[in-house]
Amino acid sequence: MSAKPLHVLSVASECFPLVKTGGLADVVGALPQALAPENISVETLLPGYPAVMEALRGAPVLRRYENLMGGPAQLRAGVAAGLALYAIDAPHLFARPGNPYLDASGQDWPDNALRFAALARVAADIARGVQGAPRPDVVHAHDWQAGLVPAYLRYTPGARVPTVMTVHNLAFQGRFPAETLAEIGLPEDAYHMNGVEYYGGVGFLKAGLALSDRVTTVSPSYAAEICTSEQGMGLDGLLRQRGEDLHGILNGLDVRVWSPSSDEHLAQRYDAKRLAQRAVNKAVLQQKLGLALEPRSLLYGVVSRLTGQKGMDLLISVLPDLVASGAQLALLGAGEAALEAGFAEAAAAYPGRIGIVRGYDESLAHAIQGGCDALLVPSRFEPCGLTQLQALRYGAIPVVARTGGLADTVVDANEMALASRAGTGVVFSPVTRDALLHALNRTQALYRQSSLWRAMQRRGMATDVSWARPAARYAALYRAIA
Repeated sequence: MSAKPLHVLSVASECFPLVKTGGLADVVGALPQALAPENISVETLLPGYPAVMEALRGAPVLRRYENLMGGPAQLRAGVAAGLALYAIDAPHLFARPGNPYLDASGQDWPDNALRFAALARVAADIARGVQGAPRPDVVHAHDWQAGLVPAYLRYTPGARVPTVMTVHNLAFQGRFPAETLAEIGLPEDAYHMNGVEYYGGVGFLKAGLALSDRVTTVSPSYAAEICTSEQGMGLDGLLRQRGEDLHGILNGLDVRVWSPSSDEHLAQRYDAKRLAQRAVNKAVLQQKLGLALEPRSLLYGVVSRLTGQKGMDLLISVLPDLVASGAQLALLGAGEAALEAGFAEAAAAYPGRIGIVRGYDESLAHAIQGGCDALLVPSRFEPCGLTQLQALRYGAIPVVARTGGLADTVVDANEMALASRAGTGVVFSPVTRDALLHALNRTQALYRQSSLWRAMQRRGMATDVSWARPAARYAALYRAIA
């Protein structure tokens, strides 16, 4: 007998393919379809950014607000990109070009507290019932931007609905001054250590962690790491207190989008039985990024935010050694100005060996996965990571730090693993320059052994990186609290 159907309201600040700055969007966009086999339907609430409103042009209005955090707004509902969506049509909050969180100078929008409090407030309204919208059995809030959903459900009048709070990256917490409380319409009795108060201010993520029924994060190892003082970022005490309610559920990939046998972004499609055809993609990638057309040179790929968290400073420090070994680097990313400048200088110093593209380009991200020999992810911490899952799927050998979801998803090709035919990548620790350099040397040695390298590629491509198992775990969690 099939499980009872459930309705889930997913609340997030971004969703692929409508708006994306990172892995959060991929997760939010993929989960609804992944949960369908579990007899769970998902409606996703998003801010009404320009791209979202364009996708929902003409969508019906379910509710009107005379004053939502400083101006009129409408709640619209429709279907776009195969997703059942709600959008908050509030031009004073969301009708802004570019990055959803930052202004043109790269600074946080000064009214981000109001913008994302509005997201949470409307989510609570939908949870309690809006005509024309199915009443959700569970509300699933993602990251700090949706962190106040449990607070509005707890401290404003109306029915309580069970909530799940997912932390995609604990480093981003949504901390604002104490006077924010009055501006966002929460009562004074919400402002205490077990509510929204956080070090003398209002903590959006902290509120979600304290007030939700269950807390999840995106890999088992990261769930353990954030309970330590080293990686808890001030919230480890609360997370230890919530220990029985904290679950690490590994992310998956949308294997319809990430499939080398059908990927329209690749010059040459292939599968595990046709790995030799990857050579076409490698040559095209080298040409795109101005690299020397050397089919036998080890080509590393990077698709990443350029930040210290991602270990990009360590990568810059080993680039002379990488080039001296005869390898090449294809990098796509943007981030900290000093790191962007460092990679630009390296590309100028080593023409034909290092190619960089600043920013993010979905098509190029696929091309790098389909053309590079190995993918570098030297993160100091990594809640889950999706690029290493994409690399496994595409036959690029992941070279990763032993942390968070990287440790949970990549099997180090050490001697015993190779003897038992289990290795899928190169894993290193600690996250230092010397350890990274040693990992590059190990990778180079493995690459020279073509039959061994091909076997690793095929093992990676055979790994189940889909949403099937994670979706089953989310379904069980929803049912436990619904």
